Amino acid sequence: MKVLSSMKSEFLRIIRTRKLLIAIIGVMTIPVLYSGTYLWAFWDPYAHLDRMPVAVVNNDHGAEYNGKQLTIGTDLVDNLKKKNTFNWEFVSASKAKQGLMNEEYYLEIEIPKDFSKNATTLQSDNPKKLNLIYTVNEGNNYLSSKIGDSAVEKIKEAVSSSVTKTYAESMFDNIKDVATGLNKASDGAGELYDGVAEAKEGTRSLSDGITSAGSGAEKLANGAKSVDKGAKTIKQNLGVLAEKAVAFSNGVESASSGSEQLQSGLKQFSTGLTQLKDGNTKLLAGANKAEEGTKQLSDGLASVAGNLPDLQTGTKQLEDGSSHLSASLDKWKTGADQTKTGADTVSQGLQQLLGQVSNMVENTNDPTEKEKLNALMNSLAQLSEGSQQVATGVDTLSTSAGQLKQGAGSLAAGATKLNQGQVKLAAGINQLSNGSKQVLDGQGQLTQGLTLFGSKLDEAQTGLGKIESGSSSLTTGLGKLASGSTLLQDGTSKLAQGSNQLATGTSSLYKGEQDLTTGMSSLSSGSAELNSGMTKLADGSKELSNQLADGAKDTSDVKANNQVYEMFATPVHLEDKKINHVPNYGSGLAPYFLSLSLFVGALMLSVIFPMYEPASKPKNGFSWFIGKTGVILAVGIGQALLVDAVMLLGLGLDVKSVPYFILLSIFTSWAFLAIIQFLVTALDNPGRFLAVIILILQLTGSAGTYPIELSPKFLQNIMEYLPMTYTISGFRAVISSGDFSFMWNNIGHIAIFFILFLAATLTFFIVKFKRRPQLQLQ
Repeated sequence: MKVLSSMKSEFLRIIRTRKLLIAIIGVMTIPVLYSGTYLWAFWDPYAHLDRMPVAVVNNDHGAEYNGKQLTIGTDLVDNLKKKNTFNWEFVSASKAKQGLMNEEYYLEIEIPKDFSKNATTLQSDNPKKLNLIYTVNEGNNYLSSKIGDSAVEKIKEAVSSSVTKTYAESMFDNIKDVATGLNKASDGAGELYDGVAEAKEGTRSLSDGITSAGSGAEKLANGAKSVDKGAKTIKQNLGVLAEKAVAFSNGVESASSGSEQLQSGLKQFSTGLTQLKDGNTKLLAGANKAEEGTKQLSDGLASVAGNLPDLQTGTKQLEDGSSHLSASLDKWKTGADQTKTGADTVSQGLQQLLGQVSNMVENTNDPTEKEKLNALMNSLAQLSEGSQQVATGVDTLSTSAGQLKQGAGSLAAGATKLNQGQVKLAAGINQLSNGSKQVLDGQGQLTQGLTLFGSKLDEAQTGLGKIESGSSSLTTGLGKLASGSTLLQDGTSKLAQGSNQLATGTSSLYKGEQDLTTGMSSLSSGSAELNSGMTKLADGSKELSNQLADGAKDTSDVKANNQVYEMFATPVHLEDKKINHVPNYGSGLAPYFLSLSLFVGALMLSVIFPMYEPASKPKNGFSWFIGKTGVILAVGIGQALLVDAVMLLGLGLDVKSVPYFILLSIFTSWAFLAIIQFLVTALDNPGRFLAVIILILQLTGSAGTYPIELSPKFLQNIMEYLPMTYTISGFRAVISSGDFSFMWNNIGHIAIFFILFLAATLTFFIVKFKRRPQLQLQ
């Protein structure tokens, strides 16, 4: 019991000292405020990405590919609108850039104008990739850029899948076209086989015909002798015919030339007659329009003449009214001048009264009276200012009245001149109306004459057409006759010359008959070889037809549907399997922030609770140690239970074992308190500074956020010497993995830190007590 007396004294001092009690209770909430608040704020931030504004700019113009319209940019925008991945805002490029600079948007995704066009370049010599421009303001929020990287990567995969599907669909369509072409080629090969078979039969007929031609060659030699004798007789008769044909040809050419000249003159006369008729038709149409226009002019002038009296009356009234207005404005200006004079007088009187009231204010000592006089002076000042404005307005009104009087005088003079002009205009319009009636009568007579002249031109044109047709027939006949006579002359001359060649050729015919017999023998031998080759060609064409048919069948068996297109677009499916699933961001960071908050809580306790000074004189060093350590361990339990309650009940943290979770929290809190107790007890403020250094090293070297392998080598080397390394691993085991053996292993390492620093603190108190046996309360 003597050992526990120091602990009792420590607790009694805390209870009796309200400030200390409240401070300790507040320190116990530090871990809750530190870890609970942070984890609550970021418990599952990825579930609220639909609140994160992201600008989307679609500049895609679309493109045509294999007869289909590609709008990949528009399709991407439509898909984004269906998904609430982010708070998509579809804006212009300028608004997106401005919003990104003003931190209205975290990300910008721009679809270029050639996005769909580049998708059509797969089969070109230089295919182009589809560029998706992704802009992020990392200075606004770096983590948002990393989140955006993942989102854009998924968008890129979706677009790539869509484009690949389009390519696959096009490729399979081409394969179907190839199958159709192979079918047609197979049919053509079959037709080739049939043709070759027919050609083979033809070669047999050719061989038979060559044999018959050999026998016919002998008969040809006998006929050649008879032809030679007849050719000589023809030669004599054709010489006489050639002499007579020359005279006949000259006469026909003379007659044909005269007929052509007559035909040319008739065409010129017909053209002139046609032009005369067209001119008469246009003249008649113009005369009709002129007659109609003259009638409208006459009617219009009569109507104008009827309205002139009313117009003259109106101008007279305008003249009288303007004169009356000028007189009235003169009176108005006089009254305005008088009003201005009165307003100036009133303004001067108000200024004098304002000066008198100002003097009264200066001479009055009564505050109430002075306040009333000040109010009166303000009212008079406003009234004086209004009077001056009235005087200014009246002056402006007087000036305007003078200007209006001048305008009214000008209007009266103009109205008088207008009335005089109306009288003269009436006389001129009456004369013009009488003249238009006379013109109308003349227009009628002109129209009748032009109509009669046009009918006579039609009769003349009909007769001329008949003459021209007969002359044309005569000219054509004479031309043909002249051409025929010339041909007759040339033909008889050539026929005479040919008779000589015929005689010579008949002699050569007999000699050629012998050569023909020799050639027939060679042709018979070649026809046999041709027959053999046609047999081989028939066999080859049959095999070609069969092979093409098989290829067409294999090609047509290729499967082409949406499932195949999807397989080409996304051939690899990623099956996401998880071990020890962590449901959200908060659960993943809970081990780190629980450890961090408990260490901060322990550090804050050292600020408000005296780690060194005892509440009463201790009996020995051990009693001194028990007194301080008992309070610290009690506060450690309170901190751990409070933060666990908030994690489990407030935030809904799911753990594998609640008792183990609470046990690990208490051990963690005790270990950190033991470390802080020793440092502060032994070193005071330098100890607290050293505790902060240890905290900083643990923040970066305990693998609380990123894997330790990503940290610098120095932090990797000191990791195993930091207590938070084991507390974080232990919390991960009890929260996520459920590997309790691993949890106990980490508790063992935590217990080593706890026992070592408790032993160090006990040693310090024992040594300190021995050096100061007369320890007094301070």
